[in-house]
Amino acid sequence: MLKRVFVAADPGRLRLRGAVRAVLGIGLAVAVCGLAGHSLVAAITGGLGALLALFTVTDATVRAQMVSTALLPAVGFPVLALAAGLHDHPMARNAAFLALVGAGVYARRWGPRGHALGVFGFMTFFVAQFLHTVPRQLPELYAAVALSLLVSSAVRFGLWCYERKLPPAVAPPALPDGSGLARTTTRQAVQAMAGSAVALLAGQLVSEQRWYWAVGAAWWVFVNTASRGETLVRGFRRILGTVIGIGVGTFVAIPLHGAAVPSAALAAVCVFGIFYTAAVSYTWMMFAVTVLAGLLYGLLGVLDMSLLTLRLAETGIGAAGAMLAVLLVLPVTTHATTDAWIQRALRCVHACATEAAARLAGSGAADPAPRVAELELLLGRVRLSLAPLVHPLSPLRARKQRARRVLELLDDCAREVRGLASVAADPEASHDDRLTAACHRVEAAVAALTAPAGENGTKGAHPAVPQAAAPEPALAHLHGLERTLAELASPLRGTRPSPLAGA
Repeated sequence: MLKRVFVAADPGRLRLRGAVRAVLGIGLAVAVCGLAGHSLVAAITGGLGALLALFTVTDATVRAQMVSTALLPAVGFPVLALAAGLHDHPMARNAAFLALVGAGVYARRWGPRGHALGVFGFMTFFVAQFLHTVPRQLPELYAAVALSLLVSSAVRFGLWCYERKLPPAVAPPALPDGSGLARTTTRQAVQAMAGSAVALLAGQLVSEQRWYWAVGAAWWVFVNTASRGETLVRGFRRILGTVIGIGVGTFVAIPLHGAAVPSAALAAVCVFGIFYTAAVSYTWMMFAVTVLAGLLYGLLGVLDMSLLTLRLAETGIGAAGAMLAVLLVLPVTTHATTDAWIQRALRCVHACATEAAARLAGSGAADPAPRVAELELLLGRVRLSLAPLVHPLSPLRARKQRARRVLELLDDCAREVRGLASVAADPEASHDDRLTAACHRVEAAVAALTAPAGENGTKGAHPAVPQAAAPEPALAHLHGLERTLAELASPLRGTRPSPLAGA
């Protein structure tokens, strides 16, 4: 499992660069807080603020990222004041925390900026519980957070702004949304509040001091999930990452006894791990988060084995609360989202082929590159949605096998599309009239795979694919694409209902 993190594709070494930049930005932020004379608690608060800013702000352009980062204090400071003011009022504090859970999830309807502000608001309240913030600490904490955001932003947007040299980012894909409770963000906000309420109540029964870990676990299980299957898998991975992290923390963090220099060095390693693994393994990201939390508790002088055990118990409670919520409150099946993502990916495959053929025909306006980038994002969503079916613990062997076959064939489609786009980008490539016919066959194949079952009686019917090898590279990629689409008919539409349904 760990090997997969290090062999995973990292085009342009973006994950590596992002992780190194995060260590630099957060490390400098904490160091500057220390030089400014802030207390350990304030320095930790500032460091966590810098971490959240670098981790959650993911707008498509650098300018938009700067705006979102500048808006973080507008959300974080009032929330921090609210948390400090309610420190001695448990009932009001709990109600405010649950309201922030719902508002934070609902804010995702406004895209990356809403997501970043929602996470920052929730985590500011969470950190206030973690550090037992009281009103007299607010001026120093405000100054530390503001200073840390300035320092980390100077690194991100000034010292090391590698995004300025990259092509414009493709917007993260999203499925068409409904209204009312059918809207994804509304439904998830209700689910998150329900799951967090269960976690809060059960967490307080286990510990009146550390109950907030259960709420935090429930909250993060809902991030970047859309179906009950995705949420269940994410909950399992969170618990697994926490277990591994506690195991390592027992032999690493506890023996340090809060020693500043080695704890800071290991904290930097954990920050690197969080940013480097986040995109490819939630389990190992949670491992890094758990070890980092242990190191911070060690610096605060409260770390022991009983605290780590309590951390595991609260995480399990939070994950269980989230899982119950997605199973019982406005549930959405894995199939409902998976089928929609697969259809979008297939339509994008056709759009890529059409753009490439038009480019080869001499159209200066046609450009398959953005479509290829969009396809990569869509395939990422398909993999996430199918994760419950291909999980090693899934008992549905037949569906697991078909789901894996679907992923393999979609990856083959992406490879052929990338090759086709590469050929189209060659100014010396010439147009062949057979490209048009091949693109029509690709369109027909996609239509057959995405049309409602039984429509025109053509479900599962696909055009014949030329068997002779095509001498032109573009035709070779198109014919490979046709063959792959034809093969997709079996795992996707070979039986009724869909072999992927029921998850």
